Amino acid sequence: MKTLGIVVLALGIIMTIFTGFNIITKEKVVDIGPLEINKEEKTPIYWSPITGGILIVAGAIILVAGRKGS
Repeated sequence: MKTLGIVVLALGIIMTIFTGFNIITKEKVVDIGPLEINKEEKTPIYWSPITGGILIVAGAIILVAGRKGS
């Protein structure tokens, strides 16, 4: 339980600091023999900092519950 609590707590801190990231995908637009044209597309993925806060609280609760159980 202690390890799970630490992981959830750390994930919550990271999600509070960094509120998103971009996924870059490459798509082939034209492929004619030796000629090839590719297109890069950025797909943003965002979440609310509140989500990170909820994970911080959940991690702390798991840590406290794990201590009381042992």
